[in-house]
Amino acid sequence: MSKKKQILCLTGLILVLVLFDQLLKLYIAYNFRLGEAREVTRWFYICFVENDGIAFGISFIPKLLLTLLRIVFVGVVIWYMSRLIRHHASTGYLLSVGALTAGAIGNIIDCLFYGLLFDYAPLCYGKVVDMLYFPLIHNSAGEVVFFQPVFNLADSYITVSVFIIVLFFTKDFNNSFSKEQNSSNNTIPQEQATENK
Repeated sequence: MSKKKQILCLTGLILVLVLFDQLLKLYIAYNFRLGEAREVTRWFYICFVENDGIAFGISFIPKLLLTLLRIVFVGVVIWYMSRLIRHHASTGYLLSVGALTAGAIGNIIDCLFYGLLFDYAPLCYGKVVDMLYFPLIHNSAGEVVFFQPVFNLADSYITVSVFIIVLFFTKDFNNSFSKEQNSSNNTIPQEQATENK
């Protein structure tokens, strides 16, 4: 696939995934009460919870720093994707990284703007909206053993893309760095050769 087509596919994928994520989050935020849960099946619920931390409600750094780190992460991944395109990376690997990026962007939007949108916090202090709950396994007392965390589409994009990269694109991941090294190594002799002429 040509570079232009890769860029179009990658951009389209990211935009569509972020759009789906945000539409679902806004629907939940406007139509559910915080903490409300509606049963879809015995093993799947739609819940409205807000996550002020990273994944699964984990929080160990200040909120502003977390938001800024997320933004930096997305910036680095976008730079990485541009390098992949220049080095003719496989389209499958590129789209997997794109899905991961879409997930990160989806959660960043919550952190940046949802506090302002729903009038509970300033810019960069918003909470991530989560809604997908799969209580698949219960113990004898009826308590959920697996899966307890509530998550969103953006989290799913990140998790699934990481699994796909680990299972199918480990070689592509490793080669993406070796190519960088090789291209850097090849540049020095050429420059030296030019100077020697």
